Amino acid sequence: MSLFFVAFLCQCEKTESIEGLWIVKNVSMGDQEVTPNGRWTRFNSDQTQESGNGWYRHSYGSWELNPEKSELSIVNTNGLKDSNAPFKVSINGNEMIWERTEEGQPLRVKLERSKELPSILADEGMGLWKLESAQGDGSFFEKSTGEDAIGILFLKWDRRFMIGTQKGRVDGVYNVHGHKPEIELIPYGEQYNRSFWNMEIRENVLTLKLLNSDSTVTRTFKRIYEFPQ
Repeated sequence: MSLFFVAFLCQCEKTESIEGLWIVKNVSMGDQEVTPNGRWTRFNSDQTQESGNGWYRHSYGSWELNPEKSELSIVNTNGLKDSNAPFKVSINGNEMIWERTEEGQPLRVKLERSKELPSILADEGMGLWKLESAQGDGSFFEKSTGEDAIGILFLKWDRRFMIGTQKGRVDGVYNVHGHKPEIELIPYGEQYNRSFWNMEIRENVLTLKLLNSDSTVTRTFKRIYEFPQ
């Protein structure tokens, strides 16, 4: 019986491990929600760590957890020095909470364990898209529908894009917003201005709605897997 109680006490006193992959589910600063899209961090057993958004890793370095104070310090060797106090950490099963003060406001981060990296619109949007319909006058594509709609949009992994229309080819770079479903198209040259679009993807259908416009401008695409002949 005594061995049973000893084993029970050891199990209760065991500290839950921080190691593994965690997905950021919610970030609040003061009374504002500032949750980034697809943010994750991974703590390795050798005290190294890495983090990113979606399938893209952009930070790496080391971590240290003080079990007595429940304080977590993170160092990014390719980033800026963190001048704030360590995070106060609490772990409950597959949920972890970080808390500290930044810029005079309370910061709270909620994370959950995961086995896979999350995907974001920048990941899901990569590939080749064929124009299905175009509503309103705007940049790049003609106002036409059905078989009369001529155009392709190629979003490449290196954040460059190519647009093909009956008027010719447009190349440039694109940025997907880190907090909102928006994409910015920045074409090379002076023929077109850069533009901002709301971005939605459902069942291999991409819908873009122009944001910097007084009228409704919508472009709808379907994913394809080879360039039209």
